[in-house]
Amino acid sequence: MKKVKKIILAYSGGLDTSVILKWLQDHHGFEVITFTADIGQGEELSPAREKAMRLGVKKIFIKDLREEFVKDFVFPMFRANTVYEGEYLLGTSIARPLIAKYLVEIAKKENTNLIAHGATGKGNDQIRFELGAYALFPNVKIIAPWREWELNSREKLLNYAVTHNIPVDFKKRKGDAPFSMDANLLHISYEGGELEDTKNSAPEKGLWRITNPIEKTPSKPEDLKISFKNGDPISINDTKLKPHELLSLLNKKGGLHGVGRLDMVENRYLGIKSRGCYETPGGTILLKARRAMESITLDRELTHLKDDLMPRYARLIYNGYWWAPERYALQELINFTQKLVSGYVVVRLHKGNVSIRSRYSPKSMYKRQLSTFEDDQGSFNQKDAEGFIKLNALRMRINK
Repeated sequence: MKKVKKIILAYSGGLDTSVILKWLQDHHGFEVITFTADIGQGEELSPAREKAMRLGVKKIFIKDLREEFVKDFVFPMFRANTVYEGEYLLGTSIARPLIAKYLVEIAKKENTNLIAHGATGKGNDQIRFELGAYALFPNVKIIAPWREWELNSREKLLNYAVTHNIPVDFKKRKGDAPFSMDANLLHISYEGGELEDTKNSAPEKGLWRITNPIEKTPSKPEDLKISFKNGDPISINDTKLKPHELLSLLNKKGGLHGVGRLDMVENRYLGIKSRGCYETPGGTILLKARRAMESITLDRELTHLKDDLMPRYARLIYNGYWWAPERYALQELINFTQKLVSGYVVVRLHKGNVSIRSRYSPKSMYKRQLSTFEDDQGSFNQKDAEGFIKLNALRMRINK
């Protein structure tokens, strides 16, 4: 009797991955093992377990990865003040290498080299999942149904689900969930639907699940004291929190004040331009606070070196190279720069804005006696500046 092959499926419980689960069983004859990661998407995960069981899955893995996600992925990325194309805080990008890690771990545990995902052939996530899997498990084999089947529309997916008795969310059936969404502790993203026409404004209905519109935010501003140690936030208002708790609280505070909305058109790695709307309230606050913390603790040239390298580092994460040697190398440099980044920053949240109120570090490089406009008591000889300027102007004078 031929042995049935096992395959590990990254499973959310939604329409796409539920159809994929059934398709893998029927089209390939696989024994499907599901893996669902809890990375703070804010949804009850027991329905995913129940749906998988109804579809005949015997082994179901659901893991709470919220702490690992923030501590080992989000915070290291934020040490570089990372943004892609000047705006995007990489909420989806940074989650994919963690999911790939556990797909591989479960595959090895189950003695199979087969994994599957629900990412489309047009997007970035297929690349992120697969580059991660190949880096961690060179002999892995990957099934990507969107690159094989002909179910290339929501209508075809719904028809397949009805035909094969796959439970479908009523909202999807009625077309009340028009956007493709991805959520975790760092952000929520929205794509598709009317956003595909760049002339359309992003609607309030169906978007912006965690941030208030400006007109509904409190009239009174709120100040938060964020403390850092070696580049990572450790407490809010002097209350120490675990990384995932801290980011959750910042999301709540930022969302209340309408912080962290973004509507952008980005360049996917494949070359397609894509419009997405993002909510990243906690990440937006942290980026502002971290830069303020570094402004008094980092050497000038280290600051500028980090700023030079950050776009390259951001592209590595966006394009799926978290597990690549060059990302490890850059991370070592970035981590080195954070050894003195400790202290606190007070930020003010008000009407969608994050502003800096104050900053302090026991290791501050800011010296008032040097920068003062008052009598510096001989700390700096202003005549020295003349020679400095002339030396730096020399090459330009020669060019003339």
